[in-house]
Amino acid sequence: MSTSQTESTPQSGQEAASKSGGFFRALVARVGVQNLSLIVALILLVTLIGSQNQNFFRPQNLLSIGTAIAVFGVLAIVQTVVILLGGLDISVGSMAGLTSVVSAMIFTAASSSMIGIASALLLGLLCGLLNGVIIIYGRVNAVIATLAMLAAYKGLAQLISGGRSQGYTGSDPIFTAIGRGTFAGIPILIWIFLLIALATHIVLRYTDIGRNIYAIGGNPVAARLSGININRYIIGIYAYVGIVAGIAGVLLTARTGSGQPVSGSEGLELDAITAAALGGAVLTGGKGSIPGTVLAVILLGVLSNGLTVLGVNSFWQNVAKGALLVVAVIIQQRRSGQRAVGLPA
Repeated sequence: MSTSQTESTPQSGQEAASKSGGFFRALVARVGVQNLSLIVALILLVTLIGSQNQNFFRPQNLLSIGTAIAVFGVLAIVQTVVILLGGLDISVGSMAGLTSVVSAMIFTAASSSMIGIASALLLGLLCGLLNGVIIIYGRVNAVIATLAMLAAYKGLAQLISGGRSQGYTGSDPIFTAIGRGTFAGIPILIWIFLLIALATHIVLRYTDIGRNIYAIGGNPVAARLSGININRYIIGIYAYVGIVAGIAGVLLTARTGSGQPVSGSEGLELDAITAAALGGAVLTGGKGSIPGTVLAVILLGVLSNGLTVLGVNSFWQNVAKGALLVVAVIIQQRRSGQRAVGLPA
């Protein structure tokens, strides 16, 4: 064998390794480290659960996961937008509960599902605007303001419903189509979640509105000096959150067949915040993505369903969600390089 032939072999190996490394780096750059880690975690979780119980892979169970994540999934999408802006909305679950009750009660009174749905969306819009006005003109921290409104909206839902489920929408064709209908074999609930996620992603990624939201969350002083009306954006985003919370309330009503003041909406705000943080939304604002949140929503849905399929006590689900939120925030702090509170620099 000639010298040129023997030298070509290691060069070919190096070129192949270089191409392989280049492809991997391009993949990481395209998808993102956060999203790749979520995909790997999802694959491992699905493999683990499926190996313990084959019923997990049944089509009916997989569709059940999709319908279960739809309600908190839409709230996680808008929670991501609020976090990108540098805020937080802890009242989304209570808004969903309130609008759920109102949609069912007005449907019963007016015998019209369209009026009930429109009323829920309008009420959600008003609640979101109220949150934004309190934050801006009351000069109240977003966490405190929405924490207070969480209690207020929950109390209002219990007052007008007497603390009980209201109405019955199971016989209405529109509510039935939303809650149990399918399109192309996929439940309508999942389509609504995906459409809201896609629309929000497009706005954030490809419009000036999205770029301004990232700018406000990243550096509000610089954003203000560049001419961005921060107050208008904050009120507008919280109004958008309210509308989507109204949609979540309608989905909740359609899925359960009645207006749910508390039981169906309890803990939705924790699920939404956990999914947004797990998906890479930095709680200080300016960083995050909708695809990451969607992956995190699916991961949480698989985890919750998997624990149920494996017969694990349902109370452990909240423990797991809380632990995931803590882990997500710790990872964010480590990656940002911020000094831990109480530790020397």
